Amino acid sequence: MSWNPLLDAQIPIGDQVDAIEAVIIPRARDLGGFEVRRALPSAQRQMVGPFIFFDQMGPAEFITGKGVDVRPHPHIGLSTVTYLLKGRMHHRDSLGTDAWITPGEVNLMQAGHGITHSERSDGALPQTLFGLQTWLALSKAQEDAPATFHNLGADALPVLEAEGKVVRLILGTAWGAKVPLSLSSETFYADATLAPGASLPLPDEHEDRGVYVLAGEVSQGGQVHGVGAMLVFRPGDGISVKAGPQGARIMLLGGATMDGPRHIWWNFVASSKERIEAAKEAWRSGDWAHGRFKLPPADHDEFIPAPDH
Repeated sequence: MSWNPLLDAQIPIGDQVDAIEAVIIPRARDLGGFEVRRALPSAQRQMVGPFIFFDQMGPAEFITGKGVDVRPHPHIGLSTVTYLLKGRMHHRDSLGTDAWITPGEVNLMQAGHGITHSERSDGALPQTLFGLQTWLALSKAQEDAPATFHNLGADALPVLEAEGKVVRLILGTAWGAKVPLSLSSETFYADATLAPGASLPLPDEHEDRGVYVLAGEVSQGGQVHGVGAMLVFRPGDGISVKAGPQGARIMLLGGATMDGPRHIWWNFVASSKERIEAAKEAWRSGDWAHGRFKLPPADHDEFIPAPDH
């Protein structure tokens, strides 16, 4: 019996058999003994859902007295999400927030029209840092909203356990659970630990879905992917990933496709170049008392100048 696949549009053929739309291998940068791996944005994808920036920080061990020391700098048009696995960071921002970020909690800073913040170790012990920092592009309706900062402790995040997997939902909705934080668009973000051979289905209610491998390896569609790989899947497919013989720890991310492309310059994200140019001029003017940007009240003695290009 013969079969003509062109007469059956429901059955994938050729390259469509593979459910993975893109495999992104992050670019590694050494920031003076501190490695950062950046998966988004990439040549393959600018965004996965609202996620427009995805950095793995460390793991790194600092010598005594050293650590992260990022001076005050500005953001517009995005939310930063800091999620630590090890270590601590001191966050101060122009809203007056002065808080230590610790492992397992979620820190969501919505920049909106503009915010300034710093991130420092400030002598925290132990001098270890391992975590993820992501940016979520804000919807056009929210990109000029007032800035806000929210912290949720680890005990406020839903944890799902079954059949060799433990999943902590960090943001949004997935698998019937929800994190009590308001976001500008449909989103999900989760931290999952899988026992050897355990399978985890991706939530099927979101258009864009990706998986980032933090430890171990996972397989999907007969292909194995190790530490540092980000897998981006086609919309609509029923997808599960399976841990390898050593198990795996993965981050899952995605949500609705954004309402149009975004422009990125330095720490600014916007739906138009004009918004970027206005923010550039506002930061370069240095009018901290009356201008668009202010410095953190508890960290105002220095700042990062805007790049020349």
